[in-house]
Amino acid sequence: MRWVVKVHPKAVAEIHDLPVEMRAKLTRLLDFMKCSGPQQLREPHVKSLGNKLWEIRLTGKDGIARILYVTFANKQLALLHAFIKKTQKTPTIALERAMRRLKEMPDEYVG
Repeated sequence: MRWVVKVHPKAVAEIHDLPVEMRAKLTRLLDFMKCSGPQQLREPHVKSLGNKLWEIRLTGKDGIARILYVTFANKQLALLHAFIKKTQKTPTIALERAMRRLKEMPDEYVG
């Protein structure tokens, strides 16, 4: 069974606002994750942030972007928040926003 990717409605707009080059990289990484599972990707592409949060790490000529996500036992992952990274450390507000959005996800998404 393939993995299913769900996207929080607010993250859809954030992903759409990313530069085209980064969206293309994200599409390739998500296609790989759907087929092989997110556990098959390692740094520098993904990194655990603790508290069940993971980040997809994108770089391009326009800078650095992150997409925060979680995985579920029923072979689903949920993209919660996307942003352009401007500091060395992932901002606390981004982590809080992702956790808040996780709570907003419909029950059928989180199995």
